[in-house]
Amino acid sequence: VGLHKCGFWRPKSLLDTSRFTLSFNSRHRKKHQDSRALWKHEAVQKYLETLSKEYQQISHLLNADSINDFEQRTLRKRCADLSPIAAAFQEIKEAEREGQELEAMCRELDSRDEKQLLELALEEKETLDKKINMLCRKLFQLLVPKEKYDRSHVILEVTAGRTTGGDICQQFTKEMFEMYQNYADYKSWTFDIVNYTPAEIGGLHHAAAHISGDDVYRHLKYEGGTHRVQRIPETGLSSRMQRIHTGTMSVIVLPQPEEVDVKVDPKDLRIDTFRAKGAGGQHVNKTDSAVRIVHLPTGLAVECQQERSQLLNKEIALRTLRAKLYQQVIEKQLSQEQSARKLQLGTRAQSERIRTYNFTQDRVTDHRISYDARNIKEILSGKEALDKLINRLLEFAEIEAVTEYLENLQALEGGGC
Repeated sequence: VGLHKCGFWRPKSLLDTSRFTLSFNSRHRKKHQDSRALWKHEAVQKYLETLSKEYQQISHLLNADSINDFEQRTLRKRCADLSPIAAAFQEIKEAEREGQELEAMCRELDSRDEKQLLELALEEKETLDKKINMLCRKLFQLLVPKEKYDRSHVILEVTAGRTTGGDICQQFTKEMFEMYQNYADYKSWTFDIVNYTPAEIGGLHHAAAHISGDDVYRHLKYEGGTHRVQRIPETGLSSRMQRIHTGTMSVIVLPQPEEVDVKVDPKDLRIDTFRAKGAGGQHVNKTDSAVRIVHLPTGLAVECQQERSQLLNKEIALRTLRAKLYQQVIEKQLSQEQSARKLQLGTRAQSERIRTYNFTQDRVTDHRISYDARNIKEILSGKEALDKLINRLLEFAEIEAVTEYLENLQALEGGGC
């Protein structure tokens, strides 16, 4: 049980993949746009049938008296992994059978006397389809392994880009930072501002926040990258001429595990103090409480002006610096583990514009998954609409992970030993 035909054990995790992110040029995008479409694929059905049969075989063996304690522990572990998948697989199959029965009944209900019954059947069919879609998503979430840092807190940084014609980038950066702050509130996370550098004309140059809560990195890991805005400025000549300006801002999302074991030599640090800027209380611009720390070997710099106490700001800045240094270690590991597709998302590369916010057309486009959402105000409010977009990204990443794993499995089995 659990043995490939070539004679080696199947990996303990159901999808023993390296880190998966979103591909900008996936040839599977049109074929597998959602979990339901991927579910219908022949290779997926074959793989799930194999897992279901393996679960049945293991359950049978566990009831036998012929296995020793070591084999029993191994099989129990595998059985626990397979049990929810086998259950979800059978539940979807059963729901599909119910759907087929309803379709057959609908074809027979075509007389006027049966119109009301037909409407009820169609309504039940629609409810059943929604249930199947939900179960398919649940199934693929079970198949895809959890990433190491998914449950981590994060450091989120926003930085305004450069553009000609005024404050469009700074204003957009402020709106984006507030969007993530509202999203943290929507998800019941804690959002602590670490650094805030406002622009003179009301926007924002740069800001950073520490966000803690349940599965923060899992939800925000695909926000890293360059975000583009297209809008008509509110004032000036361009406003009067209705001329559209384009600007950018960048988002960086750093996972921050609870224990960041990075040693920092005090000799490698340059610590400066300065007066805080922006909203924060009466101490702003009156005391040198803000702290900037530069890590000389790498050139990394962090600032903190969150607290009135210089000592507390220094402590927070050091924690942020350790997170950034730790991130370099993570990125090095990921670059070694990264799949051959050179998948963009998750590397936080700033060269690709991951999303466009077009105010004139009231549309937000995520270029990685060809997803359009209307009503920019709802997205920027940081609530349900943004959560829907983020969950669509997560679903797409899960589909990519399953697709690539099945490709690798087919290549392995097709190539022989």
